[in-house]
Amino acid sequence: MESHLENLTIGGFAKAARVNVETIRFYQRKGLLPEPDKPHGSIRRYAASDVSRVQFIKAAQRLGFSLDEIADLLALEDGSHCSEARMQAERKLADVRARLADLRRIERVLADLVQRCCATRGDVRCPLIASLQRG
Repeated sequence: MESHLENLTIGGFAKAARVNVETIRFYQRKGLLPEPDKPHGSIRRYAASDVSRVQFIKAAQRLGFSLDEIADLLALEDGSHCSEARMQAERKLADVRARLADLRRIERVLADLVQRCCATRGDVRCPLIASLQRG
């Protein structure tokens, strides 16, 4: 990282990591990001490694990992535990595939209900509302 990313205040750190200050504080409370020492009479300072850590967290979130799962991945961040990281990624992939299957099922049901709604005439009860009321 560049030297301008060293010795950052929390505001500068947030800007460099493209998050807000409350996100940093939240990650600290969750144990995902260490809180630097506060020198006597001074303010905490952050480094490029902290920016990289937040970027890692955000990238993992974009892939659908929960904060608990990200904590597990952070424990492997030295890169020497590839098989463990792979197992976590495989579990996440299985979860994503299951959610996609659920979404496809929901799409089919909704498409059928929409089609049935368009086909009804007169005093016929709305198929969508009737279906939802049946549960």
